Amino acid sequence: MRLISDGDVSAALLACGEGGPVDLLWGIGGDTRGVLSAAAIKCIGGQLLGRLWRVTIASARRRSMRLRPRPDTRTEDLVAGDDCFFSATGVTDGDVLQGVRYQGATGATTESLVMRSRSGTVRRIHARHDREKLRSY
Repeated sequence: MRLISDGDVSAALLACGEGGPVDLLWGIGGDTRGVLSAAAIKCIGGQLLGRLWRVTIASARRRSMRLRPRPDTRTEDLVAGDDCFFSATGVTDGDVLQGVRYQGATGATTESLVMRSRSGTVRRIHARHDREKLRSY
């Protein structure tokens, strides 16, 4: 068991990866992270199962929209359709992506993950950035 204080989306990716170190992710997180996790999970063929957490503001919003909270929420409830994209770039080092690496005053490297659900394509992009050229813009 491992307790995490942040990194909900990367933890969800680790739980869906084949042969990964995580078998089950259990926790509570915000709705934005839930939708991002659902998009990533949909791209790699996993499944998310959640329960709406009742919060006073959210409950009032659901009542005003005449929505009934469901006891369980699945990936398809958060990300409809068969063609979604997910993209993330590491800012700091994490379990899934490497953070930005500065190479002197003129360069930097980043690592990104880009996925598409329709094709099942998963791309890891290692990019080099010329900071001098970026400053000229």
